[in-house]
Amino acid sequence: MRSIWTGSISFGLINIPIKIFSAVQESSLDMDMLDKDDHSNIKFKRVNETTGKEVAFANIVKGYKVEDKYVILEDEDFEAADAEKTKTIDILNFTLEKEIDSLYYEQPYYLEPDKGAANAYALLRDAMASTGKVGVTSFVLRNREALAILKPYKNVIVLNRIRFEQEIRDTSELKLPAVSKTKLKEVDMANKLVEQLTEPFDISKYKDEYTAKLLKIIKDKAKGKKQAAPKLKVVHKQSDDLMSMLKASLENKKKKKSS
Repeated sequence: MRSIWTGSISFGLINIPIKIFSAVQESSLDMDMLDKDDHSNIKFKRVNETTGKEVAFANIVKGYKVEDKYVILEDEDFEAADAEKTKTIDILNFTLEKEIDSLYYEQPYYLEPDKGAANAYALLRDAMASTGKVGVTSFVLRNREALAILKPYKNVIVLNRIRFEQEIRDTSELKLPAVSKTKLKEVDMANKLVEQLTEPFDISKYKDEYTAKLLKIIKDKAKGKKQAAPKLKVVHKQSDDLMSMLKASLENKKKKKSS
């Protein structure tokens, strides 16, 4: 793996030099865009809007428009905005992970200790594991301030980037049903269905089946095999009688268990 960021974790008066690596990889197939006529690859170019000529990547700069003119920003300008955060993951405080809603989670990364930092790294990892707490941090990644949590996962510290509160849209514009203040029979029945379908979470049970099936289709087409038309499941109109549908769902689950 190739590191995408180097810096250090600030833990009290302790600095822990680390490297950041992406913790995820795409499971979807990498498709190329081709010309329909001769299957040649489609290429995208960075073109000057005025001259129409291609611009080399080395000649591209970043700018922010103020009134009718652009203010050009250099690397030094981004660092000057907060030089400390461009090199340091600052632990602001510790908290319980369950207090952070999943809506805020964005992107996970692995942290690896740099030279001479193994002991301090292990100290922070093991302290979080024994206390059951996660560290709330702030740092700058790719010229953008990020909020994140640090948590132990097996023997690695994971940095999971989370969104700021202002990035979450308000739900007031959505047309939503009111929360019932009285206990309905349907709610009680729905609770039973939830309990019936409850089991320990095992991530290894869930696979990207769509990508696997799509890859099989690709391999079959490469061999000249024709694809059979898929049989689509007919979805009937939703019934207004929720109670009868809940009862049927419970019975259906019982039949599957006994079979």
